[in-house]
Amino acid sequence: MAIAISIIIPFLSAVFGGYITFYFTSKSKKEEAIIKFREEKYSNLLILLKGFVGETANSETKLKFFDEQYKSWIYSSDEVVIAINELVQLIIDQDGKTPDVDKGRKAIGNIVLAMRKDLLKKTSLTDSDFRYTDVRLKK
Repeated sequence: MAIAISIIIPFLSAVFGGYITFYFTSKSKKEEAIIKFREEKYSNLLILLKGFVGETANSETKLKFFDEQYKSWIYSSDEVVIAINELVQLIIDQDGKTPDVDKGRKAIGNIVLAMRKDLLKKTSLTDSDFRYTDVRLKK
């Protein structure tokens, strides 16, 4: 009986330990894949935000942004969705006119900040730390 117990306990410990290791490794890989996916999608949205700012503002880029924005509902954090909705509301409220520059910068900064918080969990930056540099080509 003592021999059976001395064989069964190490066997059960090995099986249980293997399962625990497998579980946490799988969970970690899944979370890593989700973060990588969100990072790629957020990068696309961030690049398309230039369609709303300065010399690069144009309707084609805005349409692409809105296509990505609709898709973002399935993967974005609540904070990112809310920040994007605030930008969209700012645009709607202006009814075709150019929005207030400071309000626009704040709205875009809030989007970037929400993305950072979603990916990094913590950040000491604020919406005003994100600055878009408008590059003008010489004519």
